Amino acid sequence: MSERRIRVLIGKPGLDGHDRGAKTVASVLRDHGMEVIYTGLHQTPAMIAEAAAQEDVDVVGLSILSGAHMQLFPKIRDELTSRGKGDVLLVGGGIIPHDDIDALEADGFAKLFGPGTKTTDIANWIEEEMKTRFEKEGDEV
Repeated sequence: MSERRIRVLIGKPGLDGHDRGAKTVASVLRDHGMEVIYTGLHQTPAMIAEAAAQEDVDVVGLSILSGAHMQLFPKIRDELTSRGKGDVLLVGGGIIPHDDIDALEADGFAKLFGPGTKTTDIANWIEEEMKTRFEKEGDEV
């Protein structure tokens, strides 16, 4: 079996102008040995999905504080699917009400992390989830 690095894209969809949390998570994921692509602020769903497809990522992590998660997150999922990336691990974080978390997780998002989540918990969760996925594919993390 070959050892494989987890490739993660961190996206900031919409008009949200605050990215300190996204950059912090990206840094922690890199510290855990993951390859991280950060798309920057003000990305459209199509831009995020296209970057994910071009970079052939395993994980798409979305960060949002603007309240537009119920509009933007499903559009990103649809854009990923239309580009053949419907199997990517979808995670997100930010200011998302509990009812919306339940709805998004029922709609294909594997995990949504709220304010106060330890960044190492996010990295560890992604590592464990991807380890399971890679083992099914015959790879090692």
